[in-house]
Amino acid sequence: MKLQFYKYQGTGNDFVMIDDRARKFDAANNALVRRLCDRRLGIGADGLILLRKHFDYDFEMVYFNADGYVGSMCGNGGRCTVAFAQFLGVIESATIFLAADGQHEGRIDADGTVHLRMQDVLGQQEIEEDGIFLDTGSPHLVRFLPPSTLAELNVFAEGRAIRYNERFRERGTNVNFVEAPSDPAQPWQVRTYERGVEDETFSCGTGVTAVALAASRRGAASPVHLRTIGGDLRVTFDAHPDGSFTHVFLSGPATRVFEGSIEV
Repeated sequence: MKLQFYKYQGTGNDFVMIDDRARKFDAANNALVRRLCDRRLGIGADGLILLRKHFDYDFEMVYFNADGYVGSMCGNGGRCTVAFAQFLGVIESATIFLAADGQHEGRIDADGTVHLRMQDVLGQQEIEEDGIFLDTGSPHLVRFLPPSTLAELNVFAEGRAIRYNERFRERGTNVNFVEAPSDPAQPWQVRTYERGVEDETFSCGTGVTAVALAASRRGAASPVHLRTIGGDLRVTFDAHPDGSFTHVFLSGPATRVFEGSIEV
């Protein structure tokens, strides 16, 4: 059978997008998802996303990690899905849709910038000497590094060691390594080891969201500008005295790269 697909990317975080409004894709076929995401034997992507109909929302986003299994929320994937929904004619420029962690709002500016409302962060933040652990739809450990050390860091080795250590082995975590700018007007530098992909990715939407919120504890004010390997993103939020964050938005580009069909 031929499967029609679309390839999207958001600051280098790339996804195989499937229009599954007819619900013909076998979501239980983990091996198929893995093969489609394989960069040598398939299409190649950090994850696969199904866009499905939903009675109560404009659509539902079902996200799979590159390992073939359903994942938690993906911020860049969410932004790409909003752009995909507009391309398909499902929405115009604004939407309310359902994802793994609940309801999300999205909107698209005339210049193509996609804004995605993330979940409020109301607690369960673990403050550490060199960082913070928090959940922004997916779990993230944010580690702050000394100046001029991020570029040379072995993110794969360091991130994998943390992701599979005794503390995180069972529940899993993404790991973000961060370098603060010397000039507050410049972006925070971020590199991320992503669980499910089990490698460094060019960008991670829930990751930069976590970094922005963690950075606010170090004096950063909304909006926070962040630079990943794949490009720049912006996070806005309302910070509260009790340490919670509301009205959190992730903003940046989401681009359709190509489309095609593949035998499955």
